[in-house]
Amino acid sequence: MTDTHAGVQPLDPRQLGAYFVLREAVSLLEHQVEQQLRADGDISYVQFQLLASLTNAPGPLTMTQLADGVVYSRSGLTYQAGLLEKAGLIARGPTPEDERATQVTITGKGRALVERVLPGHVELSRRLLFDPLSDDDVRHLGDIMTRVRDHMRAQPPRSAAPRKRRPTSPAATQD
Repeated sequence: MTDTHAGVQPLDPRQLGAYFVLREAVSLLEHQVEQQLRADGDISYVQFQLLASLTNAPGPLTMTQLADGVVYSRSGLTYQAGLLEKAGLIARGPTPEDERATQVTITGKGRALVERVLPGHVELSRRLLFDPLSDDDVRHLGDIMTRVRDHMRAQPPRSAAPRKRRPTSPAATQD
């Protein structure tokens, strides 16, 4: 790749190759996982992430904690949570410590759905991701991806970023 921006060092061929192989592998895995979750539970991967996060949490989570955990926008999470709540898979309500925050809990129906789709999810993950790897490869992959994730998460969470304000039109500001 050529240097199109002054001062930006281009990726070397190995870095560029690794980047594209990673993106392709993730895309292939996400596509297969999405199909499996739709077939086995009629849910999307994001919905599965939300349900799995709630299943593994020691108690209710706030919407902000869920958004940060699954790396999803506030508005997108609100929409997905609305769908899950309408389906009876989660319940939302005010947080006792802060009425402005919304806490989310998984329902029995939500737990049952996770238990139903999880075996297929595990089988697919094992077959596509782990079967071609040795135990040593898995350890190295885990170490590498943990470092990368931790580096990325060192930035403030997306939910902590200030919301962008829409510019007001000149007509809206006139008397």
